[in-house]
Amino acid sequence: MKYYIFVCLFLASLSGRAQSDYFLLVGTYTAAGSHGIYVYDFDTRNAGARLADSASIANPSFLAVSPKSTFVYAVSEKAGSGPNGGQVAAFSFDRSSGKLALLNQQSSGGNNPCYVTIDKSGKWVVAGNYSSGTLAVLPVAKNGMLDSAVAVVEHSGRSVNTHRQNSPHVHATVLSPDNKYIFVPDLGTDKLVSYRLNKRNGSLRPATPAFTMTKPGSGPRHFDFHPNKKFAYLVEELTGGISAYRYFSNTGELELLQNISTLPPEYHGEAGSADIHVSPDGRFLYVSNRGESNTIGIFSINEKTGGLTFVAHQSTLGKTPRNFNFDPGGNFLLVANQDSDEIVIFRVDKTTGKLADTGKRIGVSRPVCIKWIRKK
Repeated sequence: MKYYIFVCLFLASLSGRAQSDYFLLVGTYTAAGSHGIYVYDFDTRNAGARLADSASIANPSFLAVSPKSTFVYAVSEKAGSGPNGGQVAAFSFDRSSGKLALLNQQSSGGNNPCYVTIDKSGKWVVAGNYSSGTLAVLPVAKNGMLDSAVAVVEHSGRSVNTHRQNSPHVHATVLSPDNKYIFVPDLGTDKLVSYRLNKRNGSLRPATPAFTMTKPGSGPRHFDFHPNKKFAYLVEELTGGISAYRYFSNTGELELLQNISTLPPEYHGEAGSADIHVSPDGRFLYVSNRGESNTIGIFSINEKTGGLTFVAHQSTLGKTPRNFNFDPGGNFLLVANQDSDEIVIFRVDKTTGKLADTGKRIGVSRPVCIKWIRKK
């Protein structure tokens, strides 16, 4: 009997650990109290979070995790007196303790880098620089450190919004699911630019077609692929639109299927739409709206056609939801409310797509990016 009880308790403990084997990484802006990146031990059973570590770096507003989760790359969103004031930092990550250790930093190839990603081989980091309208490819050494950029591409052009679109503004560098293409939303030129990544030497060349035009004044910002790899979705910051595309993996081409507003119909203020994510099960699309809206737009996805149908708008219960993300199981959605200094945690109804406040909060100064790493 004692042996039976022991086995049951042991299996229960394994089950409990299996539910909470993740670290939550939070990137921030550091001008108002934060000092950089924060790591939390996150319990995926009940959305509990405990601070495990932090690392000092200026304005780590976007993070990327290496394929084996042993390294973390962070932009340092800043500008210098010259054309290359931004940086990308490399950190080692201990998957047992959650500890970060700075390895080195390299120029991001421009000013105010706002996005960073790493290809699936783990050999190339790609950074997007908002103010200079450039993207750069940096090699990754075996020890995780970054070498200087082997390719820097500068965009040109402008669009119709004279306040926001007088020059190019690269806002993301998103790899396709097959690791062949890099899609680059340029807010300043109203283009979704496409490149082929040479995985041997890190060079970039324009894809065919080289770009997909969006509506004038729309301001392309972030881009996400559906888990079935057949569809992709673009959020447009300046007009609050979502463009849904069919993705052709053999050519990298995008075919526009639909453009739909992510804003509440009664809202007439500044759009400020920011982040976009398809739910892990592929059934729903979520988009954050800043301005005075401060909402998450929720849409169901027709998995055969890729089309979107409005479901609901959820208040973020805070200000300026720049970034958000699902926990790895898709049970919780965490919203980084930049200007109310906390992450609000919602429970996801996987049947309806709607969100319910858990009452759980993570207090952190100016949170703007959320990533996950599974514990070792």
